[in-house]
Amino acid sequence: MKKYVSMDKRSKKARKEYYSSLRQTWGGLNPVTRTVPNGKAYNRKKDKQEWKNY
Repeated sequence: MKKYVSMDKRSKKARKEYYSSLRQTWGGLNPVTRTVPNGKAYNRKKDKQEWKNY
């Protein structure tokens, strides 16, 4: 059985390996496309869509 060694006593390489094993990927998602548009900004497309509905 392996002995437990606290994180502050582990080598930098061992800590990096441990923390990288905890991280996960985004899967198939692109985080850049997950932004929320600014509600206060002027949107020309939205303005044109409103005029087309009249």
